[in-house]
Amino acid sequence: MADLPYEYYVDIVTKRYFDGVDNYNMEQVLDCFHEDAVLTEVTSMTVHEGRDAGIRTMFEGLFAAHDRIWHGNFVHTGDTETQAICSQFSVEVTPKGAADFLRYENCNRFYLKDGKFDRVFVYMSGENLLK
Repeated sequence: MADLPYEYYVDIVTKRYFDGVDNYNMEQVLDCFHEDAVLTEVTSMTVHEGRDAGIRTMFEGLFAAHDRIWHGNFVHTGDTETQAICSQFSVEVTPKGAADFLRYENCNRFYLKDGKFDRVFVYMSGENLLK
């Protein structure tokens, strides 16, 4: 599926993946990943293997720990030949019971295979929220 248009890569990242995260829609988020996908939070070298095991558990923890999650201000650089997209963005999260939100400036590198995430590398500007 190397012939997917550039817009597809932006769409799966913003309108499917991050929209699902921001709306706590686990099935929408997981539908973006292959069954054997690997997500690595590079800043702390935390690795989550498998869509239905490690990645699901990671998102269950993220959702349970925060009252609000928001991603925006995206800047994308995509390469349709290698089926990859790098996305820089702002993140705001409000931890459970907190009055104020935390802000991060992050960057993710998504590698796709057949239109879904195969490998994802997350670079965070602060504490690892993806434990």
